[in-house]
Amino acid sequence: MATTRAQADARYRELPLPTTKDEHWRFTDLAGFDPDAWSANGATEIASPPTMLELDATGVAYVGEAGIEIVSAPDGIRFEPLTDDHELLYSLVGWDEKFAAHNASMWTNGLLVHVPRGVELEKPLYVRIANSVGRGSLFWRLLVVAEPGSRFTLIEEYASASPGLEAYTNAAVEIVVQQAAKVEYVSVQNLSRGTWHFASHHAKVERDAELDWVAGGFGSAKGKVRIQNDLAGPGATSRVTGAYFADGTQHLDYDTFQEHIAPNTTSDFAFKGALRDTARAVWRGMIRVEEGAQKTNAYQENRNLLLSKTAHADSIPGLEIMANDVRCTHGATLGQVDREQLFYLMARGLSRGEAERLIVRGFFQDVLDRVELEPVRDALAGALEARIPQA
Repeated sequence: MATTRAQADARYRELPLPTTKDEHWRFTDLAGFDPDAWSANGATEIASPPTMLELDATGVAYVGEAGIEIVSAPDGIRFEPLTDDHELLYSLVGWDEKFAAHNASMWTNGLLVHVPRGVELEKPLYVRIANSVGRGSLFWRLLVVAEPGSRFTLIEEYASASPGLEAYTNAAVEIVVQQAAKVEYVSVQNLSRGTWHFASHHAKVERDAELDWVAGGFGSAKGKVRIQNDLAGPGATSRVTGAYFADGTQHLDYDTFQEHIAPNTTSDFAFKGALRDTARAVWRGMIRVEEGAQKTNAYQENRNLLLSKTAHADSIPGLEIMANDVRCTHGATLGQVDREQLFYLMARGLSRGEAERLIVRGFFQDVLDRVELEPVRDALAGALEARIPQA
């Protein structure tokens, strides 16, 4: 695989760093950021920062700059370090984009999750990725294969060893959901405010298969997260639920793509975010329906709640429809906290912080209700409410 690494590295060197002149980076300025300026060495052990999630997991893996540790793995599946020679590696996330190419050329510690045909796991699988090296870089790769008829939950949590850590993380996730399988994939990011975070998540959902995807964004300084679902077989279904909260000078950027390739497919995408201080959020969402994908049913929405006058959000929904028998809709909203609601709650003895927490909880409730796994739902709700000051 040395040739593959060399090709990816050559492509990385060839591609320029994106600028605001590039359409997909128009609202995210990387000026002053150099991916090559971050060290890849320095860790002697895998960090163990506090977790957002209290889980009873059947498989557990910890990842850091120092390597990967498989703590437990259930019988009958492959939950093991990822090797360079897997036939599906790079099949969804290759090296045609600057940061994906950097990941393909540099990753060393990855995980393979391969669940055989018909296997159903009652408890979730869990992997924690923690950066711990100041001015360091962490490259992470995950490959998930769900064989026909399998059912399981995989939870991925990104964390930092210390709140003030300055670092660069780069992740690539490939998920293949084969015929009639169901996968619940949860990715929660709570990295330090000094971490630049870039990630490419790409899933392929085949005939009559289902992917239930939950994304939570609370940490990092700046970067971009790409989320793509390919509805590749008739009857394929994907549901993506996202919740994020940014404050201070944080800048969160989500670039999402729902591609309907086969007929009779369904995608349902709902992202909600709250912002305060001078934080910014960017969401660019595209639904693309290919010519043969008749009877497509697709929806996407992004709604933002601004908790300060200096917070800002950009929502750019889009549709590309090549078929003539489809149902595709989208929505995007942006608004301040309702002053009447705030006045009503404070008039009944609540502090401003308590009132805002209730309003935020109400704003996110319909998104939280979409999360099937209770510990994940509770963790997201707690993380959202914790960002509101007490006073």
